Amino acid sequence: MKYGARNKIVGKVKSVKKGDIMSLVKFEVTVPAQMASVLTTESLEELDLKVGDQVELIIKAINVLPVKE
Repeated sequence: MKYGARNKIVGKVKSVKKGDIMSLVKFEVTVPAQMASVLTTESLEELDLKVGDQVELIIKAINVLPVKE
């Protein structure tokens, strides 16, 4: 998957709050101490994110894009 963002941080999924349209995923990272991402529930299901998964957090503008490779 290609993306234009250049900044990335490795994090672990801390919690998942799934909604009908949008979902909130919180991540544990070393610096800063914690980050969160709001994404569509369709994207959440496509990534199959679960608590404890390790992902790269791609930071672009105000968005945090979780990438599971």
